[in-house]
Amino acid sequence: MQVQTRQGPAYGVARLTLSPNEPVKVEGGAMMAMSAGVTLAAKAEGGIMKSLKRAALGGESFFVSTYTAPPTGGFVDVAARLPGDITTHDITPGHALFISKGSWLANDVNVNIDAKWGGFKNMFGSEGGFIVRAEGQGTTVFACYGALEVWNLQPGQSLIVDTGHMVAYEDTVAMGFRKASGGGLVQSWKSGEGFVFEFTGPGKVWTQTRNPNELQSWIMSFVGTSNSSGVNVGGLFTRD
Repeated sequence: MQVQTRQGPAYGVARLTLSPNEPVKVEGGAMMAMSAGVTLAAKAEGGIMKSLKRAALGGESFFVSTYTAPPTGGFVDVAARLPGDITTHDITPGHALFISKGSWLANDVNVNIDAKWGGFKNMFGSEGGFIVRAEGQGTTVFACYGALEVWNLQPGQSLIVDTGHMVAYEDTVAMGFRKASGGGLVQSWKSGEGFVFEFTGPGKVWTQTRNPNELQSWIMSFVGTSNSSGVNVGGLFTRD
């Protein structure tokens, strides 16, 4: 599988170019277009229980779609739910990549995706305690909200990241969790920054320039704001 990205960083699309009869696993609903002759089969990857865990805890679809190219080869274009960039990472045996839920898009068939317990520190981030783990061998495609930034941490080098801006990190990176402010909870609340992740190298960390949690909060702030004739959402007036 060869991957080419376009339309980034605002509205990224990834083209997965497949060799003759080559399959690829894709997140349910992520396909934007495909060439003629490519076949699709959707199933509960890894069985019912594993699929339930991946969907309920990892933020991914219950069904994983497998696209297979015809004898002449083909392509599949994939895109994420939120506007943003798309990137790839090559998984090697013995190493894993941790991906924030909702960011995984596709991978080679020899890469396994599962929802793993990420520790209580993720309970206070955007992960709900669980995170997506990719392991095996091959290319993994994942997306972000906004533009993507890659931090290549040296041994002992640390990086502080707001929990909503984390996208992925290699398993060689140690991840900790703490309050953003050096003061108490009240000080953290006043600053608008509650908790942060602290990553320590060596290894790569991927972050996004927009926070989906803030988007959700912004949308929810308008829910219930209505009158007898309509609802005002972000300055746009819509009829009931």
